[in-house]
Amino acid sequence: MDINGVNLPFVPAGGLNELTRNYIQRDPISVSSFEEIFKEELSKIKFSSHAQSRLISREINLNEMDIERLQNSVQAAESKGAKESLVILDEKAFIVSIPNRTVITVVNRDQLEKNVVTDIDSAVFA
Repeated sequence: MDINGVNLPFVPAGGLNELTRNYIQRDPISVSSFEEIFKEELSKIKFSSHAQSRLISREINLNEMDIERLQNSVQAAESKGAKESLVILDEKAFIVSIPNRTVITVVNRDQLEKNVVTDIDSAVFA
């Protein structure tokens, strides 16, 4: 079989007509670019493995509203130039690395009353 002077060793499944058929181009679906999705994921708060284990061992539960309030607190601390912040959220306290947007550890009210918090440069009451 010969197409435009090129000898093909096979016959296309749809025949020669399928190779020369003009496909209708559709409008691209509005999909976020990789960069937008990547930036959005980077802006989300993360929990270190230590913080995750503390959440479990101290039976601290977080809902979507808690995560959103924590996220807003991190953004507020970041806007003020904070680096390591204590975020108080109801009966819970979070030590957060602001540049990394990462919760380092989590304590509940009982543990907070017994400890001294050091190496922070700010506190946020969510």
